[in-house]
Amino acid sequence: MSSSREQFDMIPYGRQSINQDDIDAVTDVLRSDFLTQGAVVPRFESAVASYCGAADGVAVNSATSALHLACLALEVGPGDLVWTSPITFVATANSALFCGAEVDFVDIDPLTFNLSPVALAVKLAEAESAGRLPKVMIVVHMCGQSCDMAAIAELADRYNFRIIEDASHAIGARYRDEPVGNCRYSDITVFSFHAVKIITTAEGGFATTNNQAYADRMRLLRSHGVTRRADEMIEPPHGTWYYQQIALGFNYRMTEIQAALGLSQLDRLDEFVNRRHEIADRYDDLLAEFPLDCPTRNESCYSAFHLYVIRLHDSARHRSTFEALRASGVGVNLHYIPVHLQPWYRALGHSEGQYPESERYYRTAISLPIFPDLSQMEMSDVVAKLRSSLA
Repeated sequence: MSSSREQFDMIPYGRQSINQDDIDAVTDVLRSDFLTQGAVVPRFESAVASYCGAADGVAVNSATSALHLACLALEVGPGDLVWTSPITFVATANSALFCGAEVDFVDIDPLTFNLSPVALAVKLAEAESAGRLPKVMIVVHMCGQSCDMAAIAELADRYNFRIIEDASHAIGARYRDEPVGNCRYSDITVFSFHAVKIITTAEGGFATTNNQAYADRMRLLRSHGVTRRADEMIEPPHGTWYYQQIALGFNYRMTEIQAALGLSQLDRLDEFVNRRHEIADRYDDLLAEFPLDCPTRNESCYSAFHLYVIRLHDSARHRSTFEALRASGVGVNLHYIPVHLQPWYRALGHSEGQYPESERYYRTAISLPIFPDLSQMEMSDVVAKLRSSLA
């Protein structure tokens, strides 16, 4: 029951797919007694954790909130170092700054656009010599394809750092034939349910973990640091009405309305990912002779294909191609401007030239439209206009 594309001026790079089941799930909650803090959020948490093969899941109002809570659960604070990839949305790095930590970056693999385990190993060896090892590594599953988690986890064991998977692009993806989010190689995995992600709760985020203490801490902090559990209270309870604030928390809760939409969308998650693969396969065929590189698919991974990113061979034509596509009605995007080049991070001491692969990526990358309801005719239109813009 998706809206007609006639409502839009251009073909967007991403778009939600909403059907009658989704609408019915939301209206059922609207007719119920609880719009927040009812039974639907716990059901959604259980369903997502079960899908991923994780012991527990914590639903929140955004992936940014989930990343912040994940850092806090791992006791990131002032004086700590957190490393991540430059090719991500700024929220990944910001989550560590929220905790008072310092952020640094590790360059990407030019084929997968993910954090490079080779670059990571080199940087860790240098950091060990300097006495500046990270406390936490936030790895980003760019476009929906998992990082090489086994290699990164091996380095974590050697250098004693914790791992958060920023899998905002990657629910429904697999690594070594197991679901991303099972936390086999990490402490906490974070998903995004923003409107253009694989499934949506309109806005929303989620954290999976196999560590009960991490889950309890994130649940406490998502709701002001307030508890009604007698076993968590510092002082004896005064009565059944009683609650205590035992930490400085936040209002990061997910609503029942969002969770109902998420539960309904979860039923179609595999269908959505399969459809994204069909679109990616079609793009691969149609673009085979173009002067660009299509996404590389790692044999150990099954991508969720949140994004389909091409890289032009001629960086001098990057801006003109991008702007010609936009002008012709194709809503391409660029994911992402390297975080270390943002003014805020430059002011913290980062500079151009530090992460050359990430900067080369930025000069050549374009995200083409990919979403489940993208039609064959629209795909043909995208490819024809790309051909014209490159001519």
